[in-house]
Amino acid sequence: MTTDNLSGKTALITGGAKGIGRACCLRLAAAGANVAINYLTSEEAAQQTARLVEEQGAKATVLQADVSQADQVEQMINAVESSLGPVDLLVNNAGIFDYVDHRETTQQQWQRTMDFNLNSAYLVTWAVKEGMAERGFGRIVNIASIAGLRARPHSIAYAVSKAGMIALTKSLAEAIAGDNIRVNAIAPGLIETDIIANVDPAAKQKLIDATPMRRLGQPEEIAEVAFFLLSEQSSFMTGQTIVASGGRVLLP
Repeated sequence: MTTDNLSGKTALITGGAKGIGRACCLRLAAAGANVAINYLTSEEAAQQTARLVEEQGAKATVLQADVSQADQVEQMINAVESSLGPVDLLVNNAGIFDYVDHRETTQQQWQRTMDFNLNSAYLVTWAVKEGMAERGFGRIVNIASIAGLRARPHSIAYAVSKAGMIALTKSLAEAIAGDNIRVNAIAPGLIETDIIANVDPAAKQKLIDATPMRRLGQPEEIAEVAFFLLSEQSSFMTGQTIVASGGRVLLP
């Protein structure tokens, strides 16, 4: 028998101030989890997310940290444990997106994308997985993208970083399944968040037209998938990537 009750669990969501991250915070709080909200620059939005979490009766803590930096990740995890307890549920959501031609993909832009999108997931996951193993419980969700599954000529660095996130999910899931830690990923399609604000409107419309459902996804729709993967509703799933793209990517 499965349950959607996450009472007593501590959830950490990186990039939790807005968009998919905020939606995940609120969905997990609705299920009873206490929520640690990580942000880098959006302090006001993070504080608003915390208030919304607390309105649902859950505890919230707000943590400013650059999750691409090991020392800041360590400090963040210590702060979470001091305020809410050890991390049981982790959503690696922090990331950046640049819509650039390959001629404009500099080494600096490439490295920045890898640091924020992929290295951050490694750093945060490695900071919590040993504690999860010692307690015999852990649930991790990595927010990837369909860009990691299909060619993206105008966002090559982003696509590679998200493909790496999917590979991380599969390999780590097999490595730590024996510790009762499940690791899964979500590959969203085009979601209505700030991250696509700089995408050319014509290019955005072209993507919508290529989506069988003919619309953008909403952050709350991705949060529902994240909740499913973090809850015991998905108790026999690990190492999987769930595509939520309105049908734009159809996997065999």
